[in-house]
Amino acid sequence: MAQPPRQRSLHDLVATTHAPTTVLGGPDGQIGGPGAQGVYHADLRALSTVELLLDGRRPEPVLAALDGPHGARFVSLAGHLGDEGRDPTVRVERVRLAVPDGMTEEVVVRSTAGAPVTTTVTVRAGCDLAPMREVKRGGRGTPRPAEPMAGGLRWAGEDTEVVLSGDGATALPDGLEWTLTVPPGGAATLRFRVRVKTSAAAVAVAGAPVEWSSPRLVADDRRLVRLVDRSLYDLAALRLTEPDHPDDTFLGAGVPWYLTLFGRDSLWAARMMLPLGTRLAAGTLRALARRQGRAVDERSGEAPGKVMHELRHGSVFAGTQARPGSVAYYGTVDATPLWIVLLHEAWCWGMPDDEVAALLPNLEAALGWLAACGAEGGGFLTYRGHPGHGLVNQGWKDSVEALRRSDGRQAEAPIALCEVQGYAYQAALAGARMLDAFGRPGSARWRGYADELGERFRARFWVDGPDGPYPALALDGGGRPVDVLTSNIGHLLGTGLLTGDESARVAARLTAPELAGGFGLRTLSAREPGFHPLSYHCGSIWAHDTAIVIDGLARAGFGAAAAGLAGGLLAAAEAFDYRLPELYGGDDRADFGRPVPYPASCRPQAWSAAAAVLVLRAALGLEPDVPAGELRLRPLPGAPLGAVVAAGLRVGRHEVEVSLDGTGAVSVGGLPAGLRVVRRADDPAAGPVVDPAAGPVVDPAAGPVVDPAAGIGAGAVPVSS
Repeated sequence: MAQPPRQRSLHDLVATTHAPTTVLGGPDGQIGGPGAQGVYHADLRALSTVELLLDGRRPEPVLAALDGPHGARFVSLAGHLGDEGRDPTVRVERVRLAVPDGMTEEVVVRSTAGAPVTTTVTVRAGCDLAPMREVKRGGRGTPRPAEPMAGGLRWAGEDTEVVLSGDGATALPDGLEWTLTVPPGGAATLRFRVRVKTSAAAVAVAGAPVEWSSPRLVADDRRLVRLVDRSLYDLAALRLTEPDHPDDTFLGAGVPWYLTLFGRDSLWAARMMLPLGTRLAAGTLRALARRQGRAVDERSGEAPGKVMHELRHGSVFAGTQARPGSVAYYGTVDATPLWIVLLHEAWCWGMPDDEVAALLPNLEAALGWLAACGAEGGGFLTYRGHPGHGLVNQGWKDSVEALRRSDGRQAEAPIALCEVQGYAYQAALAGARMLDAFGRPGSARWRGYADELGERFRARFWVDGPDGPYPALALDGGGRPVDVLTSNIGHLLGTGLLTGDESARVAARLTAPELAGGFGLRTLSAREPGFHPLSYHCGSIWAHDTAIVIDGLARAGFGAAAAGLAGGLLAAAEAFDYRLPELYGGDDRADFGRPVPYPASCRPQAWSAAAAVLVLRAALGLEPDVPAGELRLRPLPGAPLGAVVAAGLRVGRHEVEVSLDGTGAVSVGGLPAGLRVVRRADDPAAGPVVDPAAGPVVDPAAGPVVDPAAGIGAGAVPVSS
């Protein structure tokens, strides 16, 4: 039997991004050779090769480092030039910058040799205009000849033009050439540019500035500061809009394969970013609302009220033509409830009422899809994939092998995933609350829907394991539980679907070594026969999955469990230079001392980067409810991540500062008038809360109260990022 093509390895590449452009190169700064390297624009590889040579030789690489949100720097040595001796005297520095329509690069040749150095510098380039989907599955495009032009080269396709140009360069048939003379102790600089023009793009660059605040963070654990800083750079590089709606920004899911609008991924990333403002959430909600399903189309998966999965240009998926050349695919079971939940949470974080009200028709349509899908699935949200023209599995674990039983057999459709029922429960109650608040009918129906769903879930999903009961991964087409123990159950925490006792059982399973023994949360228990630490969804660790469960554990009152997983995630972040990949190996932490890279993992990835903000939120215990006039605080008891002070967080249009000291004492300042700070009644372990409007509420059993007037850093040890 022929083996399916393996995805291209990405883990050792250096990615520079300014969406919709991505540049993938090696750590030596070179772009080319086999694999996924190239200059990409939207769904196309514009250049497959950009190779720098000095006198026909590749310089020897010594350093590669990310530089801001869109750049990277490379240092290499030209050992054949300069003085003889043990130490090289000529080095080459490359400063690469991704720009929305291509890239720029500056090359500096420096010399400490005793005499002038003359060298011929060549930039060789190749173009194949390969579609992204072809590169992903291991293919290549057909090499295209270049057309010479003044100071550069041009390649042209049916709807795309690529231009390589350089200041003072001589055009060659396959590149550009310069002759440089470098004086002793001096440097010579050259610059070249790649520009891509295409009509084959469903997305466009987002304007400046970014939609979120720039938090000023100090922490005892400097890893948290560095992770947040790097993650916000990466998220800035992933911002996109649609050409016809430039004011609504969303995050492309990830580099390189998923740099477009995704339902699930873009929603989760925007939700994680809510502590920094609601504008990104609003743009994401509106972009998806414009493409909300209106008709039934079995091939694309479209249905009335359904939120789409993926937007592409051309015929990547056969689907609804929302505008010429742009194709929406709807093969997702969870994007619709997640859209409702994001709308509600954005409202709670202060999204203006008029913006929420404008989306209420979409809310009602999305609730209608929940009812229709549930009616077809015996009361549960289910999906049935379509092999050959879409995804077989349509939850976040969407690989073919993700739904396996303990005996290794694949679960048969239709599938009802456990976490999706939690999303639906949360969405129904959120929808009911918004309908009431805005004077719309139907709230009682959705509260009843949630009650009935909770009863059905309790009766059908729970299974017995050697360490006690836990929710099954899913129900299959025959209503039988898919009884493997997975990370999916952690997504149920915080949805309201579980009782307190059930949450405790789930927390116990999540924190057992078979799931929590790696650098984060394994997707599948190491006890399961199908466990493989480098599988896509059956034993690997996903940063966003771990962060969602950290936040759920913290909200449910399991602070120690949340802190344990957070420690693993921070250790992984350090190992990956604070650019968390899409996923990595689920090996035990004691096996190698650092996480094993997953070769085809995308970096940067929106929900992996946004996970940093969610971990910060969990540490501080921030839960605003602007419509109710409350800001609830529940920091992790005992401040297991150390003291944290975050200024520049946003609640509504107001910037706030939250300080947590090493004893668990917490303060907040800068809140809008009418918003009171409360500590949740079921939180006996948390430290005292300072309400700047009413004065401190002192818990004599806890540590000292932080003075909110003292400014950032009070009660914390300042740590440079």
